[in-house]
Amino acid sequence: MVGVGYRYPLEGWITSRPAGLDCLEITAEHFFAGRHEMLRALRRDFTLFVHGLGLSLGTPGPLDADRLAAFARVVEVADPAWISEHIAFTRTAETDLGHLNPVRPNRPAAELIADHARAVADRCGKPIILENITSHLRLEGDLSEPDFLNAVCTRADCGLLLDVTNLFINSRNHRFDPLAWLHALDPQRIVQLHLVGYAKQGERYTDDHAHPVQDELLDLAREVIAYAPVRAVILERDADFPDATAMADELARLQRLFAPA
Repeated sequence: MVGVGYRYPLEGWITSRPAGLDCLEITAEHFFAGRHEMLRALRRDFTLFVHGLGLSLGTPGPLDADRLAAFARVVEVADPAWISEHIAFTRTAETDLGHLNPVRPNRPAAELIADHARAVADRCGKPIILENITSHLRLEGDLSEPDFLNAVCTRADCGLLLDVTNLFINSRNHRFDPLAWLHALDPQRIVQLHLVGYAKQGERYTDDHAHPVQDELLDLAREVIAYAPVRAVILERDADFPDATAMADELARLQRLFAPA
């Protein structure tokens, strides 16, 4: 399946049911305040996934009860095939940091995130998959990042949402081989992919979610699809939204990732 992250500026195009659009990823926080009738309408036409930004699985202690309840309400309305969150933390005990932050790749962190992921899945009654993030800071621990991701997924008995762009950006900024990283993952855990164009400022790569997907990202995604039983690819865009023709072209490029070599 190929789809896009639902964003309000794309609503008219999405509700026209364009060819090649199989599924939608719903950002849970965008629907905390309501618009549930829109979700019900979307689920009639598309396979939905619900994606979280702020459950902060990497924060020690219990999950934020109010945020988890709001997330679960969106899941109940959307009835998604699966739900997802990030392998990260967004808050401390005192402060909401407002962005995704990396966790140290060690066994205690793997256990914490996995236990929180299981709690979210149990509360929502849906399978959960977890996403790798970008970070300008590369933390070291007693596990490599792929081994850490494998450990999290094994303990949580969950899948992986592999953000191909995040992998590419980290490999350039931190100077490692993305294919070696990929092949250290358990391929059976890779369920879904994210793709979005990157930006470059000097020698630093960033994921500003405002550019078409570059060819090298498609090449890396093709490697992932050859390696793992990927079930869905989601195109993300959060700024400089293209017109319908450009969106159709982007979808067609993603559809071709699944074509036989």
